[in-house]
Amino acid sequence: MSLLPKTASIKPGEKFDTIIVGLGPASYGAALYAARYMMKTLVIGETPGGQLTEAGIVDDYLGLIEIQASDMIKIFNKHVEKYNVPIILDIVEKIEKNNDEFIVKTKRKGEFKADTVILTIGVKRRKLNVPGEQEFVGKGISYCSICDAPLFKNRVVAVVGGGDSALEGAEILSSYSTKVYLIHRRDSFKAQPIYVETVKKKPNVEFVLNSAVKEIKGDKIVRQIVVENLKTGEIKELNVNGVFIEIGFD
Repeated sequence: MSLLPKTASIKPGEKFDTIIVGLGPASYGAALYAARYMMKTLVIGETPGGQLTEAGIVDDYLGLIEIQASDMIKIFNKHVEKYNVPIILDIVEKIEKNNDEFIVKTKRKGEFKADTVILTIGVKRRKLNVPGEQEFVGKGISYCSICDAPLFKNRVVAVVGGGDSALEGAEILSSYSTKVYLIHRRDSFKAQPIYVETVKKKPNVEFVLNSAVKEIKGDKIVRQIVVENLKTGEIKELNVNGVFIEIGFD
């Protein structure tokens, strides 16, 4: 099974009962049920799996004890292929309403028509955009503390961020990990004060304030992060097994 779906040769201007925009788990689910109801369906998305591509191991999906995210995406592809749902790897640039139909315009494949459009585009997690981040996604880097905290039991981790998600993540991880570094660019937090006070009481959480992650290092998995103090310019390396990036969504 391939991580990439079997892309379809669809003629520009072709009409569908519904067009699904997005290629994450919700998109596959919508395509499956639309096809089962005998609707002529087209899926248009950029990245098969969506945010699932940022996960390493998935162990919170009912019925699957543990599975690599890449293998789960392959299963999604195979399931949708069973119903002959065409998938186009492209970017939707514009959706227009024209009388009783929608016109979906893509970047490379032209435009398509549909009676209905289902948007399953979700949100994108903000990235640090530092060296090593892309390389170690799923190999120690996570964007969901709640999802992946149990995978880092008895490990040393870092949480990056200063909002509710970061503080909640640090609290959750403190129950699993031996050491949690909470790294934030400022000396105060946007998070609710009750979250901050709760985390301050955790003996295994160390606050690294006025600091930013400049690089993530490792071999096959994450080993260190390079942190710069934004006030003094001091650079230091922290030995960690995981990095949880919780800096919001776009």
